[in-house]
Amino acid sequence: MMSERQLNILILYVTNQYPPRATLWDQLYSFRQYSNHRCFYLNLNVRKVPWYIKSVKFDLIVFGTLFLSTRVVDEWFAQPLERVQPLKSLNAVKVACPQDEYVCTDVLSDFINEFQIDCIFSVAPPSEWSKIYGRVDTRQIKIFKILTGYLDESTLARIDRLRQEVTARTIDLGYRTWRAAPNLGRHGFLRQQIAEIFQTKAPDGGLVTDISTRREDTLWGDAWYRFLLRCKYTMSVEGGASVLDRDGSIQRLTEEYLAQHPDATSGEVEAACFPGLDGQLRYVALSPRHLEACATRTCQVLVEGEYDGVLLPAVHYIELKRDFSNVEEVVASIKRDDLRAQITERAYRDIVASGHYTYRTYVDSILHNSMSQAEPAKSGVLTILIYQWMRASDYVAWAQLALNLYFLGARARQVTRRLLAAILSEETVTSLLNRFRKAK
Repeated sequence: MMSERQLNILILYVTNQYPPRATLWDQLYSFRQYSNHRCFYLNLNVRKVPWYIKSVKFDLIVFGTLFLSTRVVDEWFAQPLERVQPLKSLNAVKVACPQDEYVCTDVLSDFINEFQIDCIFSVAPPSEWSKIYGRVDTRQIKIFKILTGYLDESTLARIDRLRQEVTARTIDLGYRTWRAAPNLGRHGFLRQQIAEIFQTKAPDGGLVTDISTRREDTLWGDAWYRFLLRCKYTMSVEGGASVLDRDGSIQRLTEEYLAQHPDATSGEVEAACFPGLDGQLRYVALSPRHLEACATRTCQVLVEGEYDGVLLPAVHYIELKRDFSNVEEVVASIKRDDLRAQITERAYRDIVASGHYTYRTYVDSILHNSMSQAEPAKSGVLTILIYQWMRASDYVAWAQLALNLYFLGARARQVTRRLLAAILSEETVTSLLNRFRKAK
């Protein structure tokens, strides 16, 4: 069993966005928030792997979602893949936490093989692992099931504060989505279909609705939580796709086809770009939205599905048949509003109050499954010094993104980049470490 000594955990990510989506931020920094270990963060979009990183004996290296998601575009993945090469030789447990495993699957598998990943934490159903990871030796690499997102304790506290501000649920049925990329297949198209059918049926039932499929109506952060708190009901479908795109070619073909035929229907895109391939994959998963609705006590109308076994029909949500055959019954149920209180209270109790689906449990699961037999390496003062330096450097990296994206002109951005590069330069760190060694 693992001792109580602190682990040294290196978390790699890639982003040029500030701020990132709240769910991605919560997932990224969940290790620092909930692990009680030393967590070294490195944004490979901003920095190369510093030479002094090899002075640290890492116990665990995490290739996170924000790192692996860049694989969907060759140009995005080339730089981080090149920059991460020095880490191949590090003797640490390596884990991968990918999402969207239905696209560029072979690129993902090749990376897993090249870097000798020890554990994959997959959001795909176990029944689909053999299709997705057929190029990976699962006798050597363990695969564990996780969710696409979890509830963050600070977010739950913020929702409770917002609940004091939003005192009335004035919207009977609210929903936000946008047109899914056609390469996701018919499953991805469901999110748009349910919006369209309830935009037609709900007014006939006398319901007050706020449904939009326009990107400009997307709600972020607290605006999304306030919206849910104003809604009695919301609707959704499992996240995922029904097309397996091993090399990304289907995605590229659909994008090119839509550029030439912007008004093409999903059926036309399928016939032109991936005929006969839809339905070969059953990549479905619970999404963070489902958990957030439970947290705001908003009753969910969900297309029939599995929802990772977390949400159960007639217990935690009202079920909409996949062929929409019971849509009139669902509208009538929303109009009566006689089931909402008991469904939302059960969902809150089982999903939120239970604490089973928080980022604390996410971190515990990854550490337990990847490090249960490991004995942490001893860490000296030098490791602690590098840890503090890299923690400060990570704050500086975020500051650089914020300044570049929002506040500075072109000339000021250039000066800022040079200043920050000087602060983070290898010469600066070398000087500091040499002074430390001499003092020691």
